[in-house]
Amino acid sequence: MRKILITGAAGGIGGRLRQEFRGRYALRLSDIKPIADLAAGEEFVSADMADQAAVARAVRGVDGIVHLGAFSVEGPWEVILPANVVGTYNLFEAARQAAVKRIIFASSNHAVGFYPRDLTIDHGVYPKPDSRYGVSKVFGEALGSLYADKYGAEVMCIRIGNAEVRPLDVRRLSIWISPRDLAQLIGIGLDHPEIRFEIVYGMSDNKRAWWDNSNALRLGYRPQDRSEDYAAEVLAQHAAATGNVLADAMQGGAFVSAEAGGDPAKPAGNAR
Repeated sequence: MRKILITGAAGGIGGRLRQEFRGRYALRLSDIKPIADLAAGEEFVSADMADQAAVARAVRGVDGIVHLGAFSVEGPWEVILPANVVGTYNLFEAARQAAVKRIIFASSNHAVGFYPRDLTIDHGVYPKPDSRYGVSKVFGEALGSLYADKYGAEVMCIRIGNAEVRPLDVRRLSIWISPRDLAQLIGIGLDHPEIRFEIVYGMSDNKRAWWDNSNALRLGYRPQDRSEDYAAEVLAQHAAATGNVLADAMQGGAFVSAEAGGDPAKPAGNAR
């Protein structure tokens, strides 16, 4: 059984991936927060992504990496820089030195959040980040491209929309991805034999999508869940307009104007 490192494994996405991947891969879980409820086939390695030596220890001996570890909302550059920029560099460099080729990088829709909602974009568009957080994800994609071209890494960057059990509001009807669909997409990134450098969007089968996800479909992605199944309930509970004219016009939502926390109306873990 292949051993896969999941960084940021104590977060919400990490917890759901653990359930989806149990029995499929041996999992090495890493985070700055301890994880006590280890199941069979799981091990925990504590690591701050800004600590190069700790990252090197976490990477050693694995067959692939799912890099979720990051500060996941907008915030001060002094916070974003070590967690998302230095940490991502440490991860790619540690993988290179340990000869671990396959890396799944959890990018974000906020790498392209300043595209308008009335424009459908694909994986090849020029980055238009909506935040310092989004800038850090553009950096990670660029770093993945460098390591693929220069060092032979095999990298999939997933511009994740909002990974939750169900869409939380009207905007997320366009960008939602279910846990099992995200696990399917990450599994393709880990197992597909011909990954070199790919950018795909992390979304389910969403009728209201702003993204052309044909690159993911080309690689075999077949989403099982649909945001439209929740649309009537979401539209009955939430207004389409938030009152922030710029945020309502752009794909990144509240991130286009927020200075901290992404969407101040939502908990930090749901701020995508």
